[in-house]
Amino acid sequence: MPIKFGTIVPQGWRLDLTHIPDPIDKYEHMTRYAREAEKLGFDSIWVYDHFHTVPTQELESSFECWTITAALARDTERVRVGQMVTCNNYRQPSLLAKMASTVDVMSHGRLDFGIGAGWYEEEYRAFGYDFPDGPERLRMLDEALQIIHAMWKEPYATFEGKYYQVRGAINEPKGVQKPHIPLWVGGSGEKVTLKLVAKYADACNVVGNDPAVTKHKLDVLKEHCERLGRDYGSIIKSAHTFMVLQNPGESFEDAIKEHPHLTLQAAQSTVYGQPNEMIDKLGALVDAGVEYFIFYTRNRPADLDTLRMLAQDIMPALK
Repeated sequence: MPIKFGTIVPQGWRLDLTHIPDPIDKYEHMTRYAREAEKLGFDSIWVYDHFHTVPTQELESSFECWTITAALARDTERVRVGQMVTCNNYRQPSLLAKMASTVDVMSHGRLDFGIGAGWYEEEYRAFGYDFPDGPERLRMLDEALQIIHAMWKEPYATFEGKYYQVRGAINEPKGVQKPHIPLWVGGSGEKVTLKLVAKYADACNVVGNDPAVTKHKLDVLKEHCERLGRDYGSIIKSAHTFMVLQNPGESFEDAIKEHPHLTLQAAQSTVYGQPNEMIDKLGALVDAGVEYFIFYTRNRPADLDTLRMLAQDIMPALK
C-alpha cells in the first residue's frame, strides 16, 4: 500500500507555541498549520490529549484535544483529523463514542479516533482523576474499546463491566464512515496493548524511531493476530516519529538551538538529519513495516517552512 503521512498540529502541549503571546493568535496559527498541511498533501493532522505542558509544567497555553479536533475539522476540508491519542480515563467511553460520532458528521467522515490507556500521573492528579496502576488502566481500556464498538454498531448499546456500564445507550447519529469510524490504539506494550490492537483496532501506533524496535513490535502484533484469527494485513501499521529536521548544510547543534525547550537528550532520541539523510532513515522504518508516518518535528514544530520541507523534499521519496 502507498505510504501515508500525518503531522502533529502544534497546540502548546510541548511548549511549541510559546513564541506567540496571544491565545487567539496561537489558535489561528494552529489553523494555518492545519490548512498548510492539507494544501501540501498530508493525509492527516493530529492533536495530543493533555492538559499540562511537557517536559515541564508551565503556565502556558495547551489547547484541549477534543475541542480542537472539532474546530480543526471545520477549519479544513479534505485532510483527516485524529488524536495521538485520547486518554481513556479523562472521559467516559460512552461519552467519547458519542463525541466521536458527532465530530465524524461535522467533518463529513474525516475523523480518525485514537485512544490509549494514559500515562501522565501529574496531570491526572492535578485535574482530580484517580491514577490506577498500569495493568488496571489497560483493563479499563479493554472495557472502553468494547463499549465504543457497541456505541458505534448497536441500536441500543449495553455493557456490564467491572469499570464501566452502559444500559441501552442510544448513539445517533453514529457517524458517517462505514462500517464505523476508524479506531486507532496507541502504545507499544507487547503483552496487552498490542493484543488490544489485534482484538479491536483498525490501526496501531507505535513510537517509530528505531527500525529494529519497530519491527519487533510489529512482529509481536502479528503474533497476536495469528493467535486471535485476525488478519494482520487489515491493521494499519503507523509510527509516531519524532524528528529533528536540519536544513541543508545546517549542523545538528544549530538546528536544536532554535527550540529553547528542546534538550539535547530528547533531540538525540529522535530521527534526525538533513533531508537526504532523513529519507534513508525513514526508509529503514518502511522496511521495518511502517505504512503510515505521523511526524512531529521537535526542533521547529510550528514552522510552516519545515512542514513544506517535509512535504516537498522527503515525503515524495518514500511514496
